[in-house]
Amino acid sequence: MVFSKKPMKFIITALVASLPFLGLANSTDTLPVKHEITVVAEEALTETEQKEEERKEFIKHHLLDSHDFHLFSYGKESGHEKHIGFPLPVILWDNGIHIFSSSKFEHGHAVAESNGSYYKINHHDGKIYKTDAAGTFTENEKGHVENDKPIDFSITKNVTMILFTGLLMFLLFAGLGKSYKKNGSIAKGAGRFFEPIILYVRDDIAIPNIGEKHYRKYMSFLLTIFFFVWFMNMFGLTPLGVNVTGNIAITASLAIIAYIITTFTAKKDYWGHIFWMPGVPVPMKFVLAPIELLGTIIKPFSLMIRLYANMLAGHVVLMSLIALMYKADSIFGSPLAFLLAFVLTILEVLVALLQAYIFTMLAALYFGSAVEEHHHEEAHH
Repeated sequence: MVFSKKPMKFIITALVASLPFLGLANSTDTLPVKHEITVVAEEALTETEQKEEERKEFIKHHLLDSHDFHLFSYGKESGHEKHIGFPLPVILWDNGIHIFSSSKFEHGHAVAESNGSYYKINHHDGKIYKTDAAGTFTENEKGHVENDKPIDFSITKNVTMILFTGLLMFLLFAGLGKSYKKNGSIAKGAGRFFEPIILYVRDDIAIPNIGEKHYRKYMSFLLTIFFFVWFMNMFGLTPLGVNVTGNIAITASLAIIAYIITTFTAKKDYWGHIFWMPGVPVPMKFVLAPIELLGTIIKPFSLMIRLYANMLAGHVVLMSLIALMYKADSIFGSPLAFLLAFVLTILEVLVALLQAYIFTMLAALYFGSAVEEHHHEEAHH
């Protein structure tokens, strides 16, 4: 097998580079309607309403990205709530660079000061806005925050897991490569588990869809994308509360990379069948060419939506069932909700692997169509 470093470097660089664009936004100049966003006092809520709000926050916390890792809390009943987790570095560009720890936000309840500027996390969208010392947010008529938003390059929870997964993959497969050299192409240690999977990707995905002649130059990308999606899906099922593949920015980055590779490695026959289809009447060629060209864009779009929608839906249903365990709060309802959540978790483990397989299979199909050699005449069509 041939392992090239270029595709792996490219995918990791592109992923990390694309993430901050979710935080980009221009400040608006429309006349704001000022009022301070206040939190409803807990004593004004009934116990049922408080629990309902806690369940909603629990689900939202798991699905959204955040600037710290929050594992669990305790002591709320006593009035001295303690949060267990660890902060992450906040990196903002706002008339200069601002770097500080996310612990300054105190889990979104405090205003962070940096070089004379004040910043606060908005609970509704999880983004950082520039405020005053009191943490005042300005909203328009539609309830959208209009405070200036700095460019956010922070190492968030999702970015941390991407970097960790990249490092884990590098160590695993670098070790596998070394064991091949030392032991005469025989895998040792953890490599014994991953070697059959690598061979499966090569023999059952890459070669059948791309061909013996061209599959090697795509193997590094296919292996990287398969294990990256698989590992990220599995980490999403842990109590860490990460939902990387349920973030459309991540799946869009993966799909765009697949599209770029397909476009820049495609042969002239590929473009010939898009812009001037052989065997088709000339007037129809002008009609079909835009449709075929649009099809090249729809393919990566389907890659993006399929992975994003499947993983997000699975997380929403699973978190809702876990929350239902507490809402039922009965001898029959809670065990039933737990059983459903347990069964769904097992199903999600299978879905995690299945989605990695589907993404890799479709990418291989697109690569295969780009390098396919057409030995045709007009009569063939």
